[in-house]
Amino acid sequence: MNEADAPAQRAHNVRIAERLLAAVSAGDRAAQVACYAPDVVLEFPYATPPVRVEGKGAVDAYLEVALTAFELRLTVIRVHQCLDPDTVIVEFTSEGRARTTGRPYANTYIAVLTFRDGLVVGQREFYNPGPAAQALTATPAS
Repeated sequence: MNEADAPAQRAHNVRIAERLLAAVSAGDRAAQVACYAPDVVLEFPYATPPVRVEGKGAVDAYLEVALTAFELRLTVIRVHQCLDPDTVIVEFTSEGRARTTGRPYANTYIAVLTFRDGLVVGQREFYNPGPAAQALTATPAS
């Protein structure tokens, strides 16, 4: 890559990152998966247990199940552009509810996204798994 191209490439990748999170917030799995390269790796190292999914088809199948657990609205707090134009770090929050229990859910996340040819090839997302577990747990009967 020509160093002069880095600002445009960086800006393009930031737009893709924002499109990806907007798709999650809208519950549009097809639009989310369209942002991924065929060999994408999706990782949630702090999930219980940690999750690593490889390949666009496997990621789509994983998201089909995972995204049904919560109704979410995501808000981007900050986007960090890195020296490497193919790396974008996004801080964001979520608000919503667990679909099975109706309990509220809110969390804070950091996602490290890596790109190749304008598509996401890596997504490592860090968050606290505690609020998700609480929201998914039914309130005991009194």
